[in-house]
Amino acid sequence: MKTIRMEDMNWPDIKKAIDEGFTTVVVAVGSTEQHGPYLPTKTDTLIGDEIARRVVLKLGKALQAKTICVGCSEHHLAFPGTISIKAGTLKMIIDDYTESLVKQGFETIVYLPSHGGNFTAVQEAINDQKKKYPQVTITGYTDLMKFVGRLYDISAEFGIKKEEAGAHAGENETTIILALAEDLVKKDRFTPGYLGPLGEEELKIILEKGMPALTKIGVLGDPTKASAERGEVYLEKMADFLAGEIKREI
Repeated sequence: MKTIRMEDMNWPDIKKAIDEGFTTVVVAVGSTEQHGPYLPTKTDTLIGDEIARRVVLKLGKALQAKTICVGCSEHHLAFPGTISIKAGTLKMIIDDYTESLVKQGFETIVYLPSHGGNFTAVQEAINDQKKKYPQVTITGYTDLMKFVGRLYDISAEFGIKKEEAGAHAGENETTIILALAEDLVKKDRFTPGYLGPLGEEELKIILEKGMPALTKIGVLGDPTKASAERGEVYLEKMADFLAGEIKREI
């Protein structure tokens, strides 16, 4: 096949692929939200879409469904351009995705959130879908702290501290977007954001009071440490990590 992205394929070719055993489908769950004054609002969607594509290739006999490009981003609404949906809405979207894919003959459905605010809702949706479709394997990767921790580890290999790597528009996300869509990055606006500890207490503050409670510019980390040359490494290592976790599940 020329592509594993179903949005770029036609229905006869998708049916042929399913008939030939391509019965696993991967869905990235991104967002449309601010990423500081220099990254595009589709940052999480871009990253999730590309990582999902690589995971599909590593799983084998799999296809990629259209990425969900909006998510639970209420804590970013203080910044223009953010589009947020409620957790219940996201779960209903995932329910509709699953119903569509099950009817078409997919036997394994994988959801991969790339935005922190989506992880809990995605896991709850997966739990619901498992009960609704016991004949289908429905899974995903929804451990937010381990997801962020893996990104920290990759950045650390290049001497980047985790506070600089950041969890939102910091070094690692900026590095990846420089590799994927450098023309959308306003490099002259690179400014370090919140560089303090980021644990459960800080995450609670963000979710309850919004991003401005920790950072006025909407940044957790330091984009000045970013490098487009490292982007490919970050993407490939995250895809390896997630593919490995998914293979253990299925």
